[in-house]
Formats: sequence, C-alpha cells, structure tokens
Amino acid sequence: MVTQTLAVVLGDQLTIDIAALRDADPATTVVLMMEVADETTYVRHHKRKIAYILSAMRHHAEALRDAGWTVDYVKLDDADATDSFTGEVARAIGRHDPERIVVTEAGEWRVMAMLESWETLFGIPVDIRTDDRFLASHAEFAAWAEARKSLTMEWFYREMRVKTDLLMADGKPEGGRWNFDKENRKPAKADLLMPRPLAFKPDAITQEVLSLVADRFADHPGSLDEFDYAVTAADAERQATYFFKHALPQFGDYEDAMLSGERYLWHSILSPYINSGLLDPLDLCRRAEAQYRAGRAPLNAVEGYVRQIIGWREYMRGIYWREGPDYVERNFLGHTRELPNWYWTGETDMHCLSQAIGQTLETAHAHHIQRLMVTGNFALLIGADPAKVHLWYLEVYVDAYEWVELPNTLGMSQFGDGGLLGSKPYVSSGAYINRMSDYCGRCRYDVKQRIGPDACPFNALYWDFLARHEDKLGRNPRLAMPYRNWAKQTQADRDATRAQAEAFLDSLDASGPAGY
Repeated sequence: MVTQTLAVVLGDQLTIDIAALRDADPATTVVLMMEVADETTYVRHHKRKIAYILSAMRHHAEALRDAGWTVDYVKLDDADATDSFTGEVARAIGRHDPERIVVTEAGEWRVMAMLESWETLFGIPVDIRTDDRFLASHAEFAAWAEARKSLTMEWFYREMRVKTDLLMADGKPEGGRWNFDKENRKPAKADLLMPRPLAFKPDAITQEVLSLVADRFADHPGSLDEFDYAVTAADAERQATYFFKHALPQFGDYEDAMLSGERYLWHSILSPYINSGLLDPLDLCRRAEAQYRAGRAPLNAVEGYVRQIIGWREYMRGIYWREGPDYVERNFLGHTRELPNWYWTGETDMHCLSQAIGQTLETAHAHHIQRLMVTGNFALLIGADPAKVHLWYLEVYVDAYEWVELPNTLGMSQFGDGGLLGSKPYVSSGAYINRMSDYCGRCRYDVKQRIGPDACPFNALYWDFLARHEDKLGRNPRLAMPYRNWAKQTQADRDATRAQAEAFLDSLDASGPAGY
C-alpha cells in the first residue's frame, strides 16, 4: 500500500471517529498507536491506571482494524521501542514514508509541544486538528473568560446549557432553576439494594497487559487485584446503560454522601471511559436528560450529572489551557509541607482518610467528595505543597489526565491559584465529614473534640488554618462567619487549639519521607 497519511491516535483518543480519522481514506492511511515508557513514568501512575489505558488502547486498535483501518501498533515492551511519542513517530515514518501526518490536538501542554515540533523535525506537513469531542473550543472559552471579571463556573455552565439545549424549556432552565446542588447533599445509609457497577472479567488481551504492568511497574502505587474495568467501548456502554437504569435516579440525592466500605454508592464510574474516549460525553448527557423526560429520574439527579460533564469538565479544560504551563507553580498560600507517607499506603488511624485512600489504592477510584473534602481538605489544612498534591492525584486516579486533574486539584481543592476557580478554600472541620458520612462513628478519634489525645485532627487543623492565613483570607466574605467565631473564642482557647494543631503537624513531619 502507498501511505499518504500517517494518522496518529493517542491513548486518550480512543474514539472511532476521532478528528484525525474523520476524512481519511483507509486505503492510503496507516493509523499509528503507541505505548511509550515516557507516558507511564513521568509520574508514578497507579498500576491499575496503566493497565486500564494500555488494555483499552490494545482493544481500540482491534476495533479500528475491524472497521477496516491499517493499524501500526507499538507495544511498550517491543524490542526497538524508543520510549517517546516523537521517537516512535520517527520510526513509523521510516517504515511507511508518509506524505503527511494527521493528529488530533493533545490534551496536555507537554504532549502538545511534541506535536507542534514534528513538522520541523520530520520535514513533512503535520495537520493538528481540533478535538471536537469537547463543547467549547480553546478560542470559545478564552473569549468567554476575556469578557468577565470573575471566572465563576456557574456562568459558563449556563452558557453550555443554552448551547446544547440540555434541560431547557422555551429558552429557560427546566424547573425554573439552573442548579439543584442544594438538593444533592443528603447523607446516605447502608443499603443492601445499593447498585454495584458492572465488573468485567479480563480477557486474554487484558491478562497480557496485567502481567506486563505487574512485572514492569512493581514499584508504582496501587493494586491490580480483581481488575474489572471495562476496556472496550461496548463494555463501557454496558456500564452507562446500567448507571442510567439503576443508579441515576438516586445519584442526585446522595451525590456527596460517603459510607465505610462502599466505594461507589450511586456514582456512574464512567469518567475513565469518557476521558479516554470510549464514551461520548454529550451523548451521555442527552441520555440522562431522556431519563428525566421519561419520568425515570428526578431533575436534581439529572441536572447534577449534566453539570459535572458540560459544566465542571469543560470548565476545567478551559482553565487549564487558558492559564498555561506555569499554572502548576501557583501557590497562593505558600504551602510547602510534604504529604504524609501514608497517602501511599492508607495506613492511618483517621478512618475517613484510610477509607478514601485505601479504596484509591485498591481501585484507582474515589468520588469527588472523597477527593475534595477528605484527602484534599486534609492536604490543604496541613499546608501541603499544592504541586505535590497535584502529582499525587495525577498518579493515583484512573480518570486523571492533567488537563482535568490539575485545575481541580491545585485550583479548586488546594486554593493554589488564590481564588481563580473557587471563591473560598474548600476546608472544613470534622463536622462536615460527620454530616456526610458514617466515617466518624467508626474512628478512634472523637469528632466532637478539638483538644486532647482523642480529638479529631481536622478540628484543630481547621481553626489553625484560618489563623495562619488570616492576612490573606480574613477579608473573604464567604469566611466572615468562621473568622467571627474564631475571634469570639478566648485567647486561652485559641492558643490551646493552635498548640494541638502544631503537635499534630510535628507528628506528621516525624512520620517519615513521602512516597514519591
């Protein structure tokens, strides 16, 4: 065959009609897919995350072949592998002598820089196409942001609702409100009828990948035991169908709830499949809306689900590309502490953290409130370096790609950008965790105590955080009430609280080196 086009498909572009293939002729196109060492080790990715991505890529290559494409697939352990995207493209040019390269834009800055260098390096045209799987282009988001003094996600979300006509009625939001978040904060109780996501038995391709990952990435965090992720578009679709039927109706009510031993509750577990390209995000939103229109799911559940996808997900991508590569260096609060070593083991006597971290290491999954108000809240309260917190989140979650994870972690969770994303830091004492979970009732610490050997560490840390940063946060209107409450306390009580926090922080510093 005469190769006119080398079409490069990256590991998070597992979409059959990806832009790079949209108008290509299978008779004169070679599709290049690459497993490269650089992408598995630039951070110490969770073993399960690596296994998911590699298996999904290998299955997608088979799907492309079945659809009539010629696929040149480079495996991680190929004898002549170069370990980088650029090195593998160079080798593929040597094999196929294409007239041009076509690729869909990368999701991350560092990979995009590689794509942009290829035309000069290889001396052939490189067509970098817009990733139209997203609703808002980079230019569209930049124009929206340029016209605003405050980049509040809610306003962007409303524009996406209007653009897509999702949950709209005669130009107005369904139910007369844009946002039903206040109705999505109910604590849950253990329920034997709670839905469980589907489990997918590893086939021969996945078994081969699991062996490779176990051997090659033994020092990476996490477990491969009972690997059960979907790795094909068909199986991801089965999980989506299951979610809409069995979990979506109660997703809204219990979106923020946490329960001991319950990893998933009513969450969809679809984000890995969306972010890697196996599922279409807008299609999922339209199907969720159809459940509401048919009376099979309440508005608060469907609106909450839609908001996560066309609101937060799109907004995070917009912020990531607008703010640029130095965003990762922002550290508004000047935090420098290392994360405790048990963020890589889960071995802590704080039950909420052991639950959230433990399931993360087991499955590479935790839902958004576990990430924001347990692991993220704790990291912010102790003053952990936001860049290092970002690296931990990027490592351990199967759905974590930098474009979506970095703004969520550094901006929303750690307030590293000083309020670009969030109007206040997401911090709380143990009271919030107690209200939204059953964790505190199973903990050796007493959530109602602030001082003493049995006091919940979150309590003193919360007040100490406010005291440490009063110069930067004291005038924040959303923190006016806690600062008033702090001021009302006696000096002796404030001193005792801060001494309690200091002693706890000293114990963290003495616990050993961090795990990266």
